Amino acid sequence: MKTIETNGITYLELIPYGTDEWYYGISYEHGDLYEAEEVFKDGHEIEGRNLILIHYPDGEVYRPVQKTQGVYPAEPVYYGGSIYILNVDFPKDLIQILKFDCDSRGIAVIEELPLSSIKNCYNLQLNTAPLTLTRQCVGTNEFEIIWPEKLQLDLGDHDSFYLRDGDKLYFSRWYEEGDDADYRYWEETIVRNLEGKIIEVYPGDIRKMPNGEMWHIK
Repeated sequence: MKTIETNGITYLELIPYGTDEWYYGISYEHGDLYEAEEVFKDGHEIEGRNLILIHYPDGEVYRPVQKTQGVYPAEPVYYGGSIYILNVDFPKDLIQILKFDCDSRGIAVIEELPLSSIKNCYNLQLNTAPLTLTRQCVGTNEFEIIWPEKLQLDLGDHDSFYLRDGDKLYFSRWYEEGDDADYRYWEETIVRNLEGKIIEVYPGDIRKMPNGEMWHIK
């Protein structure tokens, strides 16, 4: 049995999208990114967040972001041989996109944006591909691409963004009707272009596999 020292992080997940070698673990001192933002806005101090990367099969542990008060890294994504991390520094009003090179194990800042340039951190996350920073506020149905392009859309009540593939944006839409024995629930995949126009609708789900292949599950 291999023992991995994580300083208290006991749950690991495979980093999406496209690797079977890298896992991550993260602590949740103040909940998710949006909840930490609310704590900070209420005038409280934000503990730094622990983020670790673990390489399989050797079990080597890397800490690309040092735990720092007021700094909150989010869940990483894998793209083009590197791991990208969304990192928010609340006291400095700063959003950073960090790149961890899987070959050199080096870390670099590839983009910085003012935190005040977005409405809030609700569902603020990195997606691929290409690497894209998005935000969706479920309560108001707002969706936006923040970087590298800029796009704002008003979605339906049951729409959720989950995937980008080049110039296509994939959204899940769910439906329900009836009661008891007549109850039905089903999903569709809505595909939009970068202008926000619906260009395709699929029954069921679309998933991008680790090798880049798209699977239609219906």
